[in-house]
Amino acid sequence: MIIGVPKEIKNNENRVGLTPAGVAELRKHNHTVYVQATAGLGSGFQDAEYEEAGALILSTIEEVYAQAEMIVKVKEPIKEEYSLIKEGQLLFTYFHFASGEELTHAMIERKAVCLAYETVELPNRALPLLIPMSEVAGRMAPQEGAKYLEKPLKGRGILLGGVPGVKPANVLVLGGGIVGTQAAKVAAGLGAQVTIMDISLNRLRELDDFMPKNVVTQYSNEYNIREAIKTVDLVVGAVLIPGAKAPHLITRDMLKTMRPGTVLVDVAVDQGGCIETCKPTTHEDPTFIIDDIVHYCVANMPGAVPYTSTLALTNATLPYAVRLANLGWQEACRRDPALRLGLNVVNGEVVYQGVAEAWNLPLVSVDSVLEPAHA
Repeated sequence: MIIGVPKEIKNNENRVGLTPAGVAELRKHNHTVYVQATAGLGSGFQDAEYEEAGALILSTIEEVYAQAEMIVKVKEPIKEEYSLIKEGQLLFTYFHFASGEELTHAMIERKAVCLAYETVELPNRALPLLIPMSEVAGRMAPQEGAKYLEKPLKGRGILLGGVPGVKPANVLVLGGGIVGTQAAKVAAGLGAQVTIMDISLNRLRELDDFMPKNVVTQYSNEYNIREAIKTVDLVVGAVLIPGAKAPHLITRDMLKTMRPGTVLVDVAVDQGGCIETCKPTTHEDPTFIIDDIVHYCVANMPGAVPYTSTLALTNATLPYAVRLANLGWQEACRRDPALRLGLNVVNGEVVYQGVAEAWNLPLVSVDSVLEPAHA
């Protein structure tokens, strides 16, 4: 198969879809890999390293899309890329269609095969291609929150861990999954007093068993959230419903009950956000203020630490990319139920329920887009 790795062009997105090691692995299976010039620079990888691994370097993004049968990226295509996508071309990347109506319709129109990292799902409900970036974003969330709690950045002027004789900050984490767990660990490690909420009692029991003593668990419901936000300094939104919009757990009216300078970090913003007033921001302009509450809603948080993120992502995606290249997307998805769940939009049809429901579009059975296996 011919695989293309374009340079990411989303604002301040420095990650890249494949490392040189990933290229080398695909070349071992006799696949051709085209990498756009300077695609890896933001992550610390030189063109020469890709060439040594067996990649062919192309000067422009247009050439990469024109040559490739499968595009391996990090973030969803943006408007400038739509016209480059060919009918039947396989795009293997994060899409988050449920929060992007324009993107959804564009991919339907281009009749691309869109296999989304974030909905590849194992039988145990784990999301293997989302986990590494969730780990990065979760660990970054308290780090960013701590920064924006500083007074010059319009925060409350509170040190997350406090000092002897002064209480530490109160941190509320909404969601006990990968992001929430990592956020709670880091916030607790910095010395904050952390409350983590979830609707699963089993998950709360698990968290209670291994979290440090400065992390307490609480059942998540509207009443408990409304009470908690009156006295917290930092809220981390870490709610995920695979492939669907996140529910709004903090609504606009709740902001007035918070103390001025409270910081909200909504990691769920790329799925619509679990804080009603959040809208996607960029690393270039990461925050905005509503009712004196600081909102940090960067939709590609791991892009700020691209070396770590690119290595972690390729570790997870590469085995699937090899499978797709070796077998073709249809056969690979027939054989692997986890990969099959990654199919969101195929040849102009929506085949993932969460996407269809988000934009009130017809849902087509994924089986109908998988050609019968050859006898």
